[in-house]
Amino acid sequence: MITLTEQIKRRKTRKIMVGNVPVGGDSPISVQSMTNTDTTDIDGTIAQIRAIAEAGADIVRVSVPTLKAAEAFKEIKAGSPIPVVADIHFDYRIALKVADYGADCLRINPGNIGSDEKVRAVVSSAREHKIPIRIGVNAGSLEKEILERYGEPTPEALVESAMHHIGILEHLDFPDFKISVKASDVFVAYEAYKLLSQKIEQPLHLGITEAGGFRKGSVMSAIGLSWLLKEGIGDTMRVSLAADPVEEVRVAFDILKVLKLRTRGINFIACPTCSRRGFDVIGTVNELEKRLGDVTESLNVAVMGCVVNGPGEASRANLGVCGAAEKSYYYEDGERLDRIPNEQLIDELEKRIRAYLARNRK
Repeated sequence: MITLTEQIKRRKTRKIMVGNVPVGGDSPISVQSMTNTDTTDIDGTIAQIRAIAEAGADIVRVSVPTLKAAEAFKEIKAGSPIPVVADIHFDYRIALKVADYGADCLRINPGNIGSDEKVRAVVSSAREHKIPIRIGVNAGSLEKEILERYGEPTPEALVESAMHHIGILEHLDFPDFKISVKASDVFVAYEAYKLLSQKIEQPLHLGITEAGGFRKGSVMSAIGLSWLLKEGIGDTMRVSLAADPVEEVRVAFDILKVLKLRTRGINFIACPTCSRRGFDVIGTVNELEKRLGDVTESLNVAVMGCVVNGPGEASRANLGVCGAAEKSYYYEDGERLDRIPNEQLIDELEKRIRAYLARNRK
């Protein structure tokens, strides 16, 4: 039988380094998020970055809209445990400052940064500091002349904008960039990324922009990004949600877990429950997810409510429980071992999961 991981063949791309994180080539797909604090709130921004990093993000992006924010960026970069991308629009002086202050990547659109001399100065600084550039094309901010030509943000319009910005970097002999072509319409984003993937060798930053709140945004991102990832397109990704950035990271890893492209933390297999359940499955899973959020190792844990599908799922997981009256059956590595009183289930499962991880930790 052909497995999903064997079916997914990653597109070959040029590898760049964002700080110590490789993007492209044969590197794992990296997960990103972005702070939503006021960048001049240095302590608040660093605290949010640390929470994002603890959730598993490989890279974080920080908006730097003013020269005052650029000064704050210097301290933020020093306090960040993961590489920081500086997000800059229009003012080339900000790009020069944050490059000097240690930015691990510059997120700019070369065509929007000003005159040829200003663009050349930014690219020269990136070259000098050995940092890559990310071009970010967005359906909501396409150039006026492109919109007039296409009438609306089409995939072809996004790609034309992308190739315009890429052309500027190519003219300056700067190949170390990654690029995104984001849209809030999953079909437009999907087709734009497919078209662009056939034209360049650089890594692609995936995202469905302005996807909405937590629930709708998670669904839209899962659909649009999985279409691309399944075809081997994408080297780094951000799930854009109108929600806590930590949730962006968690959803991104869930998408990658489902596609078996990356694993991090516990994969809970749980039934939706019905009147056959022997214990509170929903409450148990929710509490275990909270308690075991610090676990980074990959592990499959089945929490099943009854003996219909429970034995099969529990026996295929690393650890599992199958609900029954008063006491639930406990499985480990395919073998049924004993029964756990239902009132002790959460505490006992947490203890056994942590013990299992400790025994199998290399």
